[in-house]
Amino acid sequence: MNEAPSHSRAWRRFRRSRSAWIGASLVGLFVFAAIAAEFVAPYAPQGAEGRSGAALARPSADHWLGTDLDEYDVFSRMVHGSRLSLLAGIVSVSIAIAIGGPAGAVAGYFGGWTDTLVMRAIDVLLTFPGILVAMLVVVSIGPSWEGVMLAVGLINIPVFCRQVRATVLTVRNLEYVDAARAVGASTPYILTRVIFPSLINPIVVLGTLGLGTAILEVAGLSFLGVAGEMDAAEWGSMLSEAKDHLSTTIWPAVAPGVAISLTVVGFNLLGDGLRDALDPHLEGK
Repeated sequence: MNEAPSHSRAWRRFRRSRSAWIGASLVGLFVFAAIAAEFVAPYAPQGAEGRSGAALARPSADHWLGTDLDEYDVFSRMVHGSRLSLLAGIVSVSIAIAIGGPAGAVAGYFGGWTDTLVMRAIDVLLTFPGILVAMLVVVSIGPSWEGVMLAVGLINIPVFCRQVRATVLTVRNLEYVDAARAVGASTPYILTRVIFPSLINPIVVLGTLGLGTAILEVAGLSFLGVAGEMDAAEWGSMLSEAKDHLSTTIWPAVAPGVAISLTVVGFNLLGDGLRDALDPHLEGK
């Protein structure tokens, strides 16, 4: 039988995890900021209406985290930057799941030469540093946020492919899968209706953990200047703009740096909490 824990027991384990609640609170804070940026941020993040008239101003009652070189309010840009940073992370992880998940499921279910072909392709991809693959992808299609999201999604494909393959290898010969074959169920039906429910928990956990990594990777590529619109409100581009003025003021760099760190920590804690809650081996403990 499939060993997925009941929803009620999983929720009880998650509810008892203090670190999971801290992670969920941090993630919820930035999700709220992204959704309600127009109401939370006191100034526009870019454009003439967002300029304060003072460059690199120190924190004050009017500008809580000061202003940057272009006279924009740092706090407002940080809040609005959560939109692009979170969106880029979600899209990147979705790309990795959409490609790596089916590839891993096919490799694990069929085995043989299919498994060998898929996994050797994954091994080839892993031989190159992730940042190099991302840079090549972005350069080949031109600097843009779409290119950055695609690049980060591609370098995370092996993670999901291997996890899904391992899970399928575990469940493909279980009794309920054999029963589906015995009654004449087709391979697509078995993969999508019988085996897929067993993949939901590991994909959710790995996807949550991967979001923090993806946001960090997107910020890194943006910091290197390959994201196209460098004046866009995004944490990596904010760090890139601020690095040359650290001797004057640190606030334009501290704000996005802290935002990136807290977001990554939040997703990691939330992912760990989900893993502990959804792990069938903890059932009854």
